[in-house]
Amino acid sequence: MGKKKIAVKNASEKKPEPEPQSRHEKQMGEDGEAPEKKPVEQMTKAELKEELQEVLQTSEENYDLFLRSQADIENLKKRNAREKEEWIKYSNESLIKELLPVVDNLEKAMSHSQDENSIEALREGVELTLKGLIGTLAKVGLEEVEAKGESFDPNFHHAVSELEDENVEPGVVIEELQKGYRLRERLIRPALVVVSKG
Repeated sequence: MGKKKIAVKNASEKKPEPEPQSRHEKQMGEDGEAPEKKPVEQMTKAELKEELQEVLQTSEENYDLFLRSQADIENLKKRNAREKEEWIKYSNESLIKELLPVVDNLEKAMSHSQDENSIEALREGVELTLKGLIGTLAKVGLEEVEAKGESFDPNFHHAVSELEDENVEPGVVIEELQKGYRLRERLIRPALVVVSKG
């Protein structure tokens, strides 16, 4: 019969030591509740030293957390400032892309204006360009302020002068000198108008 091998534990082998308890775990009892602390007046010198060490350690940990939080806040502020700067710098990018075809049309109109029928070609080119420009601006929310034939509204119209006209009621816009515009619901330029006088 073969000899059975018997595993003999080396006496020098040590059992793994339990991990040191955190300060929080030390403070908690077996039932998970914090044990009642002695009043400072009843503590021994050793207990007071231990309590002081714990307080100092807690203070250092809290100060470290405070510094980390402050650093995180500063980093967040800097990142937000960078993002805002980038957004402002490139906020008109989509509008500029929409306007590039208008620039192309103006360049074509200028090149065709060198032909024999230059005036007619230039007129047609400018008309097409203007139509394209108005269409592009309408896409981003630009609207004309209605003026001629409307009752004068100081919120949207700026009266330059008044004229007597028997055929028109007083306070009605009889002539538009310059168009006014709204960007969606916000007035960005009032219409310059002439108003009928009573």
